[in-house]
Amino acid sequence: MTSVVVKDVCKTWGDVKAVENVSFTVPAETFTVLLGPSGCGKSTLLRMVCGLEEVTSGSVNIGDRDVTEVEASDRGISMVFQSYALFPHLSVRENIQFGLKVRKVPSAEREKLTLHAAEITGLSELLDRKPSNLSGGQRQRVALARTIVSEQSVCLMDEPLSNLDSKLRAEMRDEIRGLQQRLGLTVLYVTHDQIEAMSMADQIILLSKGKVVQKGTPQELYNTPANEFVAKFIGTPPMNIINLSSIVSKQFINDFVPDGLTNTNSIGIRPEHMSISENGLPVEVSTVEYLGGESVARLNHNDSEISMRISGQHNIKRGDKLIVSWDKENTHFFDKNTERITTS
Repeated sequence: MTSVVVKDVCKTWGDVKAVENVSFTVPAETFTVLLGPSGCGKSTLLRMVCGLEEVTSGSVNIGDRDVTEVEASDRGISMVFQSYALFPHLSVRENIQFGLKVRKVPSAEREKLTLHAAEITGLSELLDRKPSNLSGGQRQRVALARTIVSEQSVCLMDEPLSNLDSKLRAEMRDEIRGLQQRLGLTVLYVTHDQIEAMSMADQIILLSKGKVVQKGTPQELYNTPANEFVAKFIGTPPMNIINLSSIVSKQFINDFVPDGLTNTNSIGIRPEHMSISENGLPVEVSTVEYLGGESVARLNHNDSEISMRISGQHNIKRGDKLIVSWDKENTHFFDKNTERITTS
């Protein structure tokens, strides 16, 4: 059982701090996602864990070894890249076996491992094809099969699904998560896609500008965001953030902001917690996105843009004036520094 421990890791280029004092643990046989917008440092952090990028300060432990100064090839890990990294002139079988040949694994053992990995990844009928004759999803399966035959317990994945269409991404999410659980892999996975993170992770490390903003389970980040950045990054549509200064009705504010929360600057409400009501916040409909079993209405209240998720089908349209409300227990409170205020 192999865990990954990152402690106080920094990466700087001159005066630029790409990663700043990042610490987290990936428990053995679990799935951790490094999530964040482009340029937040997540890929740089992954490259430091695997040894492709030098650590400026801090340490990386894999299992019971400090591997901070260890070469990438000696860290006992496998990697799956965004680009698949397949050799176009080699067959699927040869691509899967390439690392085994480099390690001089006997041919009989190579073939045994290859057949096993091909069966797990659904490639048994494709072993003699070249990558050019495979779909994007099949190429990604070859990369996964290569990881399986390496027999390493720690696997690092750098946005492996970003080149696939939405249907294939959904299928591959299920396959990768199922593979991790069946093989008991310790996975550290990089993505900018919060849907991937929410649907696959045991733990999410959310990064912004090289720092950890919040870490926890998908449920923790969704239900108790640490600040407005987390609230707006996690969720589709994201949490509505309404500045109290935009609400004209003082009575409405008094009804929703408990006594004692004098530092409250804005409130947050998830779109699914909002509903049309007789009393509440007056809004005007700007657009309605029909999604089949539900719709998402985009609403305006003064200078606040609000999303409301509506189950079933409704006849509301652009220009309609509505009243919306929500239960008090579903209200999140943020101070002037956008940090979440704990109410209990």
